[in-house]
Amino acid sequence: MGRLKYWKRIIQSYLLNNVSQLDFWHGEPKKNFDTDINKLSQYYMLFHNKALYDGNLDSNGIPMLNYHGHIGLQYNPIAISQWGLGNYNLWIKNKQKENYNKFIACSEWLVDNLVENEHGLWVWMHEFDWEYKETLKSPWYSGLAQGQGLSVIVRAWEETRDNKYRIACDRVYKSFETNITDGGVMYLDEKNQKWIEEYILDEPTHILNGFIWSIWGVYDYYLSFNSENVKCLFDEFISTIENELDSYDIGYWSLYELSENKIKMICSNFYHQLHIVQLDILYDISKKNKFKETSLKWARYSKNKLKKYFSLFHKIIFKVFYY
Repeated sequence: MGRLKYWKRIIQSYLLNNVSQLDFWHGEPKKNFDTDINKLSQYYMLFHNKALYDGNLDSNGIPMLNYHGHIGLQYNPIAISQWGLGNYNLWIKNKQKENYNKFIACSEWLVDNLVENEHGLWVWMHEFDWEYKETLKSPWYSGLAQGQGLSVIVRAWEETRDNKYRIACDRVYKSFETNITDGGVMYLDEKNQKWIEEYILDEPTHILNGFIWSIWGVYDYYLSFNSENVKCLFDEFISTIENELDSYDIGYWSLYELSENKIKMICSNFYHQLHIVQLDILYDISKKNKFKETSLKWARYSKNKLKKYFSLFHKIIFKVFYY
């Protein structure tokens, strides 16, 4: 029954001409060349298409995404954060009051919806079930939501100096210092390497795009509060990505995650392009040559028609057998 629900929702979202959550997520990934890596400024990706989202909004103007099927219309903390960051970028660039108001509305929503989990850690919950390697049962939290939400409220603190944002920043950051077994979003592997998990599962899957976006939240927290302990944690996360990046390279495309499936979960074209942009930005932040080299290599993969077609075939086969 769960599999039938999944395919019904997928068909409604992907194959029918319906407005869906995909209209929000799948814009072209773009680097923001106006940001200053060394201080808290515009967010590292533009997210202008997110800021201009004209789909479902609640009475306060907060985006809601239509997942169709049994999930339906829902708040997604990650989408709301990206919408807020896109509006922040536009406000810094153009000084339009409308964009500032949307950024503040996003920040208010994030503060109002920050809740304690069963371990006493403050997180943003998703209030719907989600099919992944296993079904995440509502309510569930995410390292990606923690990272992108933190990137928003750190900027709200910098712009307003309202203490509620400072309190929220400190609460959210704690989840990155805490192992997933204790309610946090950090996973310590057998090599003593630290990861941030987008989805909290018994067997971590190490989703690459979610890990990278998440650590930008940690970096933003460091830029705002200038704590060497935060910088040390950020550097540990960077080391993990640098050490394990080759595991995501299958010789013609990038992997989405590192689950132990017989058929590896390859990226769609969108997520492959996102990896390329993220790694380019990660090089700017860390100056680790591995990130620039891999970004350029994966960009070459995407320009090779044979590799692109083969990756699409691989993706279709994966979807048939898995999620």
